[in-house]
Amino acid sequence: MKLQTEILAQASAQARGLAIDAVHKCSSGHLGLPLGCAEIGAVLYGHALVHNPDEPRWLNRDRFVLSAGHGSMFLYSWLHLSGYDLSIKEVENFRVLHSKTPGHPEFHETPGVEATTGPLGQGIGNAVGMAMAGQMAAARFNVPGQEIFDYHVIALAGDGCMQEGVAMEAIEFAGHQGLDNLILIYDSNDVTLDAMANKTQSENTAARFKAIEWDVQTVADGNDLAAILKAVNKAKKAKSGKPQLIIARTIIGKGIPEVQGTAKAHGEGGAKFSETARQGLGLPADQHFYVSDAVRAYFADHKKRLKRSYGKWKKAYGVWAAANPERAALLESAGKTPSAAHLMEKIPLFPADAKLATRAAGKDVLQPMAAELPLLITGSADLFGSTLNYIAADKDFDKTNRAGRNLRYGIREHGMAAINNGVAYDGIFRPSCATFLVFADYSRPSMRIAALAKLPVIYIYTHDSVGVGEDGPTHQPIETVSALRLIPNFDVIRPADPEETAGAFAAALERTDGPTLLALSRQAVPMLNDCTPHERRAGVLKGGYILIQETAPLTLILLASGSEVQWAVAAAKAIGPGTRVVSMPSFLRFDRQTAEYREAILPSTCLKRVAIEAGVTGLWHKYVGLAGRVVGIDRFGLSAPGNIAMKELGITTEAVVAAAKSL
Repeated sequence: MKLQTEILAQASAQARGLAIDAVHKCSSGHLGLPLGCAEIGAVLYGHALVHNPDEPRWLNRDRFVLSAGHGSMFLYSWLHLSGYDLSIKEVENFRVLHSKTPGHPEFHETPGVEATTGPLGQGIGNAVGMAMAGQMAAARFNVPGQEIFDYHVIALAGDGCMQEGVAMEAIEFAGHQGLDNLILIYDSNDVTLDAMANKTQSENTAARFKAIEWDVQTVADGNDLAAILKAVNKAKKAKSGKPQLIIARTIIGKGIPEVQGTAKAHGEGGAKFSETARQGLGLPADQHFYVSDAVRAYFADHKKRLKRSYGKWKKAYGVWAAANPERAALLESAGKTPSAAHLMEKIPLFPADAKLATRAAGKDVLQPMAAELPLLITGSADLFGSTLNYIAADKDFDKTNRAGRNLRYGIREHGMAAINNGVAYDGIFRPSCATFLVFADYSRPSMRIAALAKLPVIYIYTHDSVGVGEDGPTHQPIETVSALRLIPNFDVIRPADPEETAGAFAAALERTDGPTLLALSRQAVPMLNDCTPHERRAGVLKGGYILIQETAPLTLILLASGSEVQWAVAAAKAIGPGTRVVSMPSFLRFDRQTAEYREAILPSTCLKRVAIEAGVTGLWHKYVGLAGRVVGIDRFGLSAPGNIAMKELGITTEAVVAAAKSL
């Protein structure tokens, strides 16, 4: 179909009007991108994108990610015009409580929003993950003559996104992997929020991207409909085996002459000129949130064309499914996970006399889980040899093997986490990734978004305490576990022995409404045979459970997590039969249990409590109370063998016994 420039030019002006009116009404928001990129939106949503507004999660849709999420009115305007379930009333309620048009796009909240964006650069990482998932899906499910996956991922980003380190980590990964279904449109307008861009950057973007294996096009006038479409079509048809960058030279805030092209256009500074701007755009003075009948008719007709294309794909999918029932069954299983109980049945019991690091136990647990869940993928930040999360029965994902399940991210912890979020948004594959726990701080912004967006990402983060030993304080995560426990909807599980590790993996894989981090030890830990393996596995699902039941009237409760549970067990045996030991691998999971269960584990009638963990002590007072004691480490670590570091820092049986006697 030929590009309808006249009507799409009108749509561009009216999309600008929607943004101006929405920001003016709530006196909050960002006008620069919605106005500066209006023609890009018109080309994408009015012509080039393959999508179906009535089926926002269609498997073979083109994915559009607004990485520069502050420009959310750009996305809301075009979703509304395209016919998504986003009424003009919702557009009018921009940034209003409980509307479908929050300040930044949020996954699950608005039909057509592919990713929660706002923190700059995240959307680029997400788009890389979606593109990688598309390559994986094509490799697993397409057959000669029946290609049910051939979609593109298009991200729109500005200078702020491009300056963030997470974006460049993901961009480098995409170039190395040759993700040629990825198109990044760079809204290059020479402006950042605080000043003109030349105050903070001077790079040759095209040269940089070419150097890291991207194809690059520059559109001198990013507000030229035909030029934008030509660039997008060329990017979609490219056969170079490289991701595609389109540098679109736009005018920020275009349509408000008083501020366009300046830093003032970035935020709501132009809203005070809204009436003259609307007049200049040819919008009626007496009708706000205006969309003409002609524009609505064009998009209604375009929606019919899109639905016809969807119908053809749906028919082809049916033929494919009938001819490939096993592949179809696997694809239908996406997003569905067996129960933790079922998964635990697939994990062989460990020998009662085993002494393994929980990272090594994790290696053994992962293999049957990978066999049970063929869509589970795993990656590591250049540490497979230490994190031990490689799927042994499979190979690496790379240019020659798109079906590989092991991802080598290089030393890019933040990019890795953002890319995994993109895979999770896409919804077909179950992503997991790994590094040392202390480097969770490099991943944390993406982890927070995963929790906010309820993404079932799994983090297998090892070397979880001063047990790391000789690497010293820089690599010893003293505060990290507690810091991660503070993120809402973010499960942290720190298992104490191999059987708890089995339960931890099952719990993480069963969960579909948020992320889980498994904090695993470098050093070996003993089997805790004071209760059965099945009780230990099931106890992890509850977050906390009784490992040693007192055999006399209850007088003391000892609590611990991870490798320190062994010291609580030894202390209980030294103190006497009235002592209960509670293993607490996951605070948040424990807190989700019923009040009756929590009371049964930690009865309010017993206030003599001592906790032990090789980390900061503050959060444990939630369970031991102000009168209880916490044996922990409220300082940075030291360089020494792990067992010596533990002893030097007071993480010992004797310290627990002394704390109990002090009560």
